[in-house]
Amino acid sequence: MDMDKYFENASVLAQALPYIQNYRNKTVVIKYGGNAMINDGLKAAVINNIVLLSCVGINVVLVHGGGPEINDMLRRINKQSKFVNGLRYTDEETMDIVQMVLCGKVNKELVSRINRSGGKAVGLCGLDGGLLQADVLDNGNYGLVGEVYEVNTDIINASVEAGYMPVVATVAGGKNGEVYNINADLAAAKIAAAIGAEKLILLTDVRGILHDPSDESSLISVMDVSDVPQLMHEGVITGGMIPKVNCCVEAVRHGVKRAHIIDGRLENSILIEMLSDAGIGTMILQEGSK
Repeated sequence: MDMDKYFENASVLAQALPYIQNYRNKTVVIKYGGNAMINDGLKAAVINNIVLLSCVGINVVLVHGGGPEINDMLRRINKQSKFVNGLRYTDEETMDIVQMVLCGKVNKELVSRINRSGGKAVGLCGLDGGLLQADVLDNGNYGLVGEVYEVNTDIINASVEAGYMPVVATVAGGKNGEVYNINADLAAAKIAAAIGAEKLILLTDVRGILHDPSDESSLISVMDVSDVPQLMHEGVITGGMIPKVNCCVEAVRHGVKRAHIIDGRLENSILIEMLSDAGIGTMILQEGSK
């Protein structure tokens, strides 16, 4: 019998207790995407992590994208994917595919996995109950890509109060019946702010914000929103990290206490961030909270 291993496991559980007590009955919004959605081992770990959080009384709202699956379906119909400034250009045919893949295949697969793992999940998309209302983004320069202007929190709150984990696919409705493709990071930030979430967690394919992109040891573990403009000016926050950071800043400025950019490629990264002293990735706080 390896007693050292048992003592180590017991120490981990003891360390988690105050975090469980602190977050019990509070809500965390987790945006799920990237490599963690296509690697079976990581997918299983993410599902187990969020079910464990639910089992200890932490309310989870899971917001997901599905870029790889959308790309695969577009390839099957011989349609070229097109991106403008990092956002998928979405014409009417692509929007049909996005809606079918996100609201159908991906959403229902996640709900099924969560339920099989002992959770209680309900699948939603932004069209359900008018959950996400959007206008076209940037005068239509991205096609049917939308910008959320309103979140109807009733359906999310009712699901949580009934003991279910909402799993939200990021399409939205327009004023005249349009259906819009919504960036999942942006949708997660809007939802987190609207429901007054304790945390917003973005699962990504990078460690977090790095002073030097080639050196993972240069991770910035904690920053507040007032640090962001200078880091952008210095070129520390660039490229695809800019919209992710902006999402976190918007969420924090609208009442979310903490926003996190963490590496979804690391197994159990959600539990490390939520229930340990170590934490992981970059945490963005309200101004003056460091």
